[in-house]
Amino acid sequence: MDKKRWNLANLILVGSIAISATPALAQSVLNERQISLGLAREAANAAINQCRKDGYQVSVTVVDRSGQVKVMMRDDNSGPHTPDTSRRKAYTALTFRTSTTELANRVASNPSAANLRDITDIILLAGGLPIRAGNEVIGGIGVGGAPGGDRDEVCAKAGIDKISN
Repeated sequence: MDKKRWNLANLILVGSIAISATPALAQSVLNERQISLGLAREAANAAINQCRKDGYQVSVTVVDRSGQVKVMMRDDNSGPHTPDTSRRKAYTALTFRTSTTELANRVASNPSAANLRDITDIILLAGGLPIRAGNEVIGGIGVGGAPGGDRDEVCAKAGIDKISN
């Protein structure tokens, strides 16, 4: 086979492989909603402002759908443990797609689920909520530092309400 025909044959072979691979590649591409940095900031600011209004200095963390921190804010005079607590609450709410209050109640009523607390970064304290776009969980928000998880959760809810409008 001469060089021109050999190059043409290789070109056709490579082209046919590329064309046949395209549908397979397209089938494996996922389109996922993700919380933006702008929305994460708005939610965190609203949560901090709600807690300030209620007289609490807290930390707030917003994580994206993969559990990575998008925004973390620590208010003046909040405790040194609150950034980690807020992050873990946000991560837990995202991971289980429910409020950390609901998850803590489930574990309390089901002793066989007690081992959930042994999973890295899971925390069974109120104050974490999943962030949804429709029915899809796109992130989580956690608040730590108010005198009680129920009060943390009020602030987290204010953050979600701010970006839901």
